[in-house]
Amino acid sequence: EVPAQGFKLPQVLSIEEIDLLLNSIDLSKPNGHRNRAMLEVLYSCGLRVSELINLKISNINKLDGYIRIIGKGNVERLTPIGITALKFLYFYIDQVRFKQKINKEFIDFVFINNRGSRLSRVMIFHLIRKLSDQVNINKQVSPHTFRHSFATHLIERGANLRAVQEMLGHKNITTTEIYTHLDKDYLRSNIIKYHPRS
Repeated sequence: EVPAQGFKLPQVLSIEEIDLLLNSIDLSKPNGHRNRAMLEVLYSCGLRVSELINLKISNINKLDGYIRIIGKGNVERLTPIGITALKFLYFYIDQVRFKQKINKEFIDFVFINNRGSRLSRVMIFHLIRKLSDQVNINKQVSPHTFRHSFATHLIERGANLRAVQEMLGHKNITTTEIYTHLDKDYLRSNIIKYHPRS
């Protein structure tokens, strides 16, 4: 009999590390506002990198605070977007993006590169690695780390597992349950750290 394989818990950033990364983006640089808006949306909505680069302006409901996401297997879901992320997103759209020359076929895509077309996955990976090195976060940080952090932080603060499943676009609740293990890990570390008899 083959022994059961243990699952590997995904890498997660603390709320302080997320803040450190986001606040390290230089807004005076040409792509600063775009990059800040991108990472705010990535974390605020728990998106996959492919969902972020394919996000369209026509899929944002600013009034109700929702974005329509086309996820894996062309499955559509509505995901709430936080006030902070919306603020950075619309500053970028209204104040920065409109000044760019955009290729006709990418006119509805939110995040645009310097050549007027959609961003690549590699560019997002590169940006996040560069920022995490800049602020000395000694973890393997990727766009998916933001997604794991989003789910973990919600569950740590008491969010319903089914709601988190919906927001992440998981077909099966067992996929989302990994974050309850992360939460137990978090609770255990708190007991070790703070309990007088530890």
